[in-house]
Order: sequence, then C-alpha cells, then structure tokens
Amino acid sequence: MEKLWILVAESTRARLFEANSLLKPLSEIHEFQFPEGRLHGGDVYADRPGRQFDRMGEGRHAMESPDIREQQHRQFSHEIAEHLEKGRLKNAFARLILIAPPDFLGSLREHLSEPLKKQVERTIHKNLVNAAPEKIHSYIF
Repeated sequence: MEKLWILVAESTRARLFEANSLLKPLSEIHEFQFPEGRLHGGDVYADRPGRQFDRMGEGRHAMESPDIREQQHRQFSHEIAEHLEKGRLKNAFARLILIAPPDFLGSLREHLSEPLKKQVERTIHKNLVNAAPEKIHSYIF
C-alpha cells in the first residue's frame, strides 16, 4: 500500500495521521493548534466599528468591520497547506484524504497547490478532529 496521509481539521485544530496498512491503526504524526480561533467575539472585535461621513449630505454611519474570523481561518488553512506541500515535495506520502467541516474544507482547498490537489484521493465533510484514531479509521476504510 502506498503511504497515505489523513488530515482531520477544523478552524482551531488539525491532526495529521499516516496509514501504512489497512489493518494497522493510524499513527498521528503532527498536530496543528490555532488558539486564536477560539476567542470570543468581544475579544476579536475589541473596538466599535469606525464612523464615516456620507459622500453627499451630513449623515454619518458605521463602517463595516472586516471579517477577522474569516481571515484567521484562511491563515490557519494556509499554514496547514504549507505543511502538506512540504510533505509532498519530500515524497512523504502518495495519497491524501481530507476530513473537515465544509466551510473549513473549502478554505483549505483554496490554499492547496495543483500538484497537491491531484494527490487528494477523497474528502469527507465531517468534523472528526476530536475523534479517536479508531473512529477516523472506520470512516476511511
């Protein structure tokens, strides 16, 4: 069996497993943590939105705040994709399975290189980041 990597991720944590055989248990080879993703809204958005004048007239209104949480998720998915790319370049795996909730999976896919996308064998739209390796194994095989 070709070496298989399994990435199980969500917006604040990701785990990378390796499978060398269908019969052997998965072995965890790396864990990613992104504690900033666990912050409450008040901690992320410390200030009130800024104010600006209308282009015409004397009215003022609040400016729309940037979506900081989305930016954080994109930053974390970029970090994960970089790690996977380094593994691809070292031929550390032949096939890749991605397991993540749909929104994070989309963000992760955006950051994968084309050669890396070709190694993705399957995607599973589920949050299994806190699941035991045996349960993850049952979803794959």
